[in-house]
Amino acid sequence: MYHRFNENKYPSTNIQVKDFKEQLQIIKDNKINFINPKQFGLSLKSEKKKKKVLLTIDDAFLSFYQNAWPILKKEKIPFILFVSTREVGSFNYMNWDQIREIADEDFVHIGNHSHSHEYLVDYDSADIINDIKKSISILKEEIGYNSEFFSYPFGEYSFEFKKIVEDLNFKYAFGQHSGVADETKDLLELPRFPINEKYGKVERFKKLLFTLPFKYKAIFPIDKYIDNSNNPPKVIIDFIDNIKDLKKMNCYSNEENEWRKSKITFVTDSQVEIKLMGKFTTERGRINCSLQDFGKYWRWLGIQFVILEN
Repeated sequence: MYHRFNENKYPSTNIQVKDFKEQLQIIKDNKINFINPKQFGLSLKSEKKKKKVLLTIDDAFLSFYQNAWPILKKEKIPFILFVSTREVGSFNYMNWDQIREIADEDFVHIGNHSHSHEYLVDYDSADIINDIKKSISILKEEIGYNSEFFSYPFGEYSFEFKKIVEDLNFKYAFGQHSGVADETKDLLELPRFPINEKYGKVERFKKLLFTLPFKYKAIFPIDKYIDNSNNPPKVIIDFIDNIKDLKKMNCYSNEENEWRKSKITFVTDSQVEIKLMGKFTTERGRINCSLQDFGKYWRWLGIQFVILEN
């Protein structure tokens, strides 16, 4: 997941173009295929042991059009551009002519990123529905279609929000929790690795490319939107059976705004409880679990909670 390109004022969402070019070259050098969004569903189900990459760009900032689009266009590298319709044409954002230019290419897909890009997870259901319906209407009018792909603003969602997205006929939805998408993941809370100046250095990027999926049956609580009554949450991960060396996994979490190693209890051979020692005190609570596999590779699972301030 990318946002800005060569916008040095915003290091948490920016990547330098020289680094972006190097990342693309690393993908090609390792003979990893770029997924055309049209083939995304099929790619989850086929060639499961073959590594593939889906590029996504959120927000349609002007710096993407100016600095990254010429590179992707020249090499016909597929990607999804997630657009918040309210912002189109505003200062530092792409306009509709630029978006239509990009949308005309068969290796590009325009995804839905809501209308307002507000903290919709905190909104009433009716307001969320109205916001997304407005974006759907505008996208159909401006580019001729609404996408089956949705990107949650700020990567934040609740069970209720997810159900709304499903009811509005989206097939896939992405958050901002890190991890590898595979056939076991919920299609409406798919993970992505955010790439920026801090988390986009070459060595880390190489590691991400060879990160393996951490496959599971379910994660509890199902609703990732929590308040004081269930903070910290009781977190249980029900992994698929027979993951090699599962008991060697490690998890880290940011409760009380401090990253720390989490205590893990095995309920069964494949079910794990992560015992948090304190409340999540920031807007987003995160848990990252990893397990070394095949010597140099790592399985990775990221979980993000959204904390309602009472």
